[in-house]
Amino acid sequence: MDDDLVFKALADPTRRLLLDRLFERDGRTLTELESRLDMTRFGVMKHLRILEEAGLVVSRKAGRNRLHFLNPVPVRRIHDRWIGKYTERQAAALSELKTQLEENVTTTTETTQVYQVFIKASPERIWEAITTPEFTAKFFHGARISMEDGRYRAHGPNGEVWGDDEVLEWDPPRRLVHGWRSMYDEELAKEETSRVTWEIEPREDGTCLLTVVHDRLEGAPKTAASVSGPGWMTVLSGLKTLLETGEPLFR
Repeated sequence: MDDDLVFKALADPTRRLLLDRLFERDGRTLTELESRLDMTRFGVMKHLRILEEAGLVVSRKAGRNRLHFLNPVPVRRIHDRWIGKYTERQAAALSELKTQLEENVTTTTETTQVYQVFIKASPERIWEAITTPEFTAKFFHGARISMEDGRYRAHGPNGEVWGDDEVLEWDPPRRLVHGWRSMYDEELAKEETSRVTWEIEPREDGTCLLTVVHDRLEGAPKTAASVSGPGWMTVLSGLKTLLETGEPLFR
């Protein structure tokens, strides 16, 4: 993802408004977004195209409709570049305080979350990184993840079970679909199993587009809140950094 494209996309107030609408409720159709703006359908499509080129919006076909999702990963990458891990807490606290003082914001976590990131690595390398415990421990919050006997298993640093779910689709090195239940937390473990889909698309420039879709979260609202935003963004940013530099994002 090109930082210049991200900054260009964010420079326009209409595009920022579109992102605000998707932040309020993800998975909107073009018609829904158009109805909130004093602009032609063509104009909205033009702005959405720029946001998609910057990786800030992801569109996916759902039946007869095409739904648009906010992808926060590019913003997270900018955050990781200029905000050090020692100043993150202070910056986050000041930002949250500013928001609380200026406006009363109520947000909801969507039952379908979509994240994308471009990684300069082969599909085989990315597949190995997301399915091998030696790799996942370096970017997936310390989880050692493996695929055995048709199961997606995750263990914590001390061997405790963090996840044990069915592998629903296995198509290396292109597509992996598995269940998700957060067994590392007693409250989250009580919720229904959700689903995670990994899609790896190779490109002619030697990069791959990795798309992660976390859905079926209707019966797991606490899980949805825990993985949204920084949860998945930290994982994908860490994966990209590890594969492209050989070093973990956080030590």
